[in-house]
Amino acid sequence: MVRYVRRTPPAGPVAEVLAAQPQAAPAPQARETPPVMPVPAGAPLPAAAATDSAAAWSVLTAQVAACTACGLSRTRTHTVPGVGDRNADWLIVGEAPGAEEDARGEPFVGRAGKLLDAMLRAIGLDRQKGVYITNIVKCRPPNNRDPAPDEVAACAGFLERQIALIQPKLILAVGKVAAQNLLGSEEPIGRLRGRVWRWRGTDLPIVATYHPAYLLRSPLEKRKVWDDLCLAQDVYRQRSSGAA
Repeated sequence: MVRYVRRTPPAGPVAEVLAAQPQAAPAPQARETPPVMPVPAGAPLPAAAATDSAAAWSVLTAQVAACTACGLSRTRTHTVPGVGDRNADWLIVGEAPGAEEDARGEPFVGRAGKLLDAMLRAIGLDRQKGVYITNIVKCRPPNNRDPAPDEVAACAGFLERQIALIQPKLILAVGKVAAQNLLGSEEPIGRLRGRVWRWRGTDLPIVATYHPAYLLRSPLEKRKVWDDLCLAQDVYRQRSSGAA
């Protein structure tokens, strides 16, 4: 267990970050739906992509776009593979794309996404630098329901490959679905947060916290999320310094 000091949120504009109520994003323009081909999540990379990071990402993105491994492929508008710095130290893993994410092909772009961006800025991070953001599943479940176990299993290979390519120093699991699936646990998010976990027996730390969408409904929980972000920041600093 990593010890950390509980901090008071910083004064000034950042003090209002976790209390901010983001405005809805403008309606996106429609895009053409990518062609769909039956490519499983665990399909091997071509030889050229095995040693070339750019090629590996290109192949992975194409495989996500063409995947028909579960029923979500029949109802999606776009796949949502992820966005951000592909050499990031921080990997943010959410649950599943929502309606706006499905329309735009990018994770966390609605009100919850704006709050996530504000949360990251509060600890000096940005979604385009030092951070990569993705989800447990890459297609939107109908009516924004939680992804089913078979849908999660169908996408597991994509997430595993992203972790292998990025080689982050820390994973921040955002929301119950992300935390439970990354940790292989059925415990509620309230019991998973506030602790440091490890990715599948490796030394890669995982910190879990509440989803921004939940915070929009339950603003009194924002204090706990600030504590989780501080914990994650402390763990990252210790890992970067070689102390963890």
